[in-house]
Amino acid sequence: MEAQPRRAPWLWPILLMIGGVILLLKNFLLIDFDVRPYWPILLLALGVQLLVRGDIGPSWQAHTFGITRGSVQSGSLEIESGELDVQLRALRKSGRLIAGQYTARSRPALTVRNNHATLRMQRGQTWWLSLADWDVGLAHDLPWGVLVSSHLGRLEIDLRGLVIDRAYVSSGLGSVSVVCPEQTSGPVVARSTFGDVRLTVAPDSRAIIRVNPGAFGRVRVDATRFALCEPGVYATVGHNGQDGAGGEPPDLTVVASTVFGSIYIS
Repeated sequence: MEAQPRRAPWLWPILLMIGGVILLLKNFLLIDFDVRPYWPILLLALGVQLLVRGDIGPSWQAHTFGITRGSVQSGSLEIESGELDVQLRALRKSGRLIAGQYTARSRPALTVRNNHATLRMQRGQTWWLSLADWDVGLAHDLPWGVLVSSHLGRLEIDLRGLVIDRAYVSSGLGSVSVVCPEQTSGPVVARSTFGDVRLTVAPDSRAIIRVNPGAFGRVRVDATRFALCEPGVYATVGHNGQDGAGGEPPDLTVVASTVFGSIYIS
């Protein structure tokens, strides 16, 4: 594994230098300046730091990493992100098993058995003030099982170009966005309790989508691409001149559910 810290946040060093210069000039009686009325600037600085860098502390910044593929022939990725946002996608370059950005102290734990790699990333190993997002890329030329969960974060999972055996994406209080692969051997499950679920299906995929919006949820479907086959079940339209799967096994099976959000299918 190769890992290196990203560039340190720039905001805190600048504020420290400005504050040090002001206090130094005040100590030498070169200026008459009372800094106490301006303490809310610190709150504004914290907000700007979170917006720009996604992290409060300069010593807990995100790190970039990369793990070479070696002899691995299949993989499993398990992410427990807590309150962090997660972005997942396919790697363009070959030769690496996984690469991207992780929050300090949450570097992926790798185990390999019988040419199958299991990678685990856990929020519980990270300092609680560290809010840098996770950005993960996976090798596109081997099959994956993917499990991504959070209780507060936003999950943006782009499975295009990946070989997916199965995928499970879940958020408690946050939106879930899944760009589905062209086909899978197992189901793709996307759920959120208090957020929206957005599904994007490739134009040429024969897909069966089972939805469970819950008592307070709603379903928004692109009617030009999907037809209601039975209550709670949608299928793609226009394959072989027939609706839905047309009697053929679907390329993709998706299960989407939410309680207080909406399900969007396009």
